[in-house]
Amino acid sequence: MITGNDNFHQRYKRHLMLPQVGEEGQRKLCNSSIAIIGAGGLGSPVALYLAAAGIGHLRIIDNDRVDLSNLQRQVIHTTGDVDKEKAISAKEKLAAINPDVEVESVCEYFSTENASALLNGCDIAIDATDNLGSKFLINDSCVALGLPFVHGAINQFSGNVMTVLPGTATLRDLFPSATSDMKTSSCDGVLGAIPGIIGSIQAAEALKYVLGIGELLVNKVLTFDALTMTFCKFNVTHR
Repeated sequence: MITGNDNFHQRYKRHLMLPQVGEEGQRKLCNSSIAIIGAGGLGSPVALYLAAAGIGHLRIIDNDRVDLSNLQRQVIHTTGDVDKEKAISAKEKLAAINPDVEVESVCEYFSTENASALLNGCDIAIDATDNLGSKFLINDSCVALGLPFVHGAINQFSGNVMTVLPGTATLRDLFPSATSDMKTSSCDGVLGAIPGIIGSIQAAEALKYVLGIGELLVNKVLTFDALTMTFCKFNVTHR
């Protein structure tokens, strides 16, 4: 967290001008902790915007390494990062954007064995993964821990976002027969800008949650189609 008063007010000037944020809200952001599972297409914009916003502690969880094919959409990584661990690459970029944010890089695969430990101490989690098994594991782990999380998924020219709070609709209400051991990718190719749009919405949801403002995507799924440039919102019933 920024300790110098002048730096605080200058860096977050545009936040401080918002009556819904102000100094009290900004200090909430600076004292919060968020876990981001996945440092790829979705995780890139999520991490960049949360660090810029001044989230006090970011835990970046990803066991993968940067591949040349990632760079078409994973904007937190550069050509020079190829073969580097994504969590480490992301930490380096975030430190350059906002050195007052504590970034913890975890180069591990999110699994049933470490899920509770990796989510421990966080105020909210972001699902920025790209396979169905991980998404349902994140869902189930957060529900068991009573931890809010923001789901995001992309595929080709579309994507969707849903925020889950304790006691509200979850991915299980959308896909009751799914299992957390599925390794199938949730993405069959993607237009490079799509994860930027969906990831930015996920970041906005997390910021709103920490600040306690606005209407979250709770019991709702927001979908986006770039080909028709349309957003649709659907209600989800919690069973």
